[in-house]
Amino acid sequence: DLVAYEDLRVKNLVKNHCLAKSINDAGWYQFRKWLEYFGVKLGRVTVAVNPAYTSQNCSSCGTTVKKSLSTRTHICQCGFELDRDWNAAINILNLALGTMGHIGTWILNPNASGDLASTLVGAILPEQVESVNEESPHL
Repeated sequence: DLVAYEDLRVKNLVKNHCLAKSINDAGWYQFRKWLEYFGVKLGRVTVAVNPAYTSQNCSSCGTTVKKSLSTRTHICQCGFELDRDWNAAINILNLALGTMGHIGTWILNPNASGDLASTLVGAILPEQVESVNEESPHL
């Protein structure tokens, strides 16, 4: 019921000439537009979060662990070790939940409900709020 993703700016990403063709070929901009469209159409919450430090910050303790793009494992001084992408995914989810005011609620109670912010196509995140349907259509 929640899709959290990084608010990547494709225009900035393609400035890296080595990756520009791959980034454009991946159709990231179009993918995001479809994600937002189907989120609205199917009544799902979609949240775009700031991508800054999502792979650098430790999802366990919050410490910033600098690493190059070639480093694929997140290893923190707190002892937390995880694949870089999994660590980033946890940070993205936590940031999304934080924007909705329900930090940890969905992790602890996946059946939680309430007023949530959602990303509507072409709208600005802070200006949106809607209620979630409390009854699952799949039951």
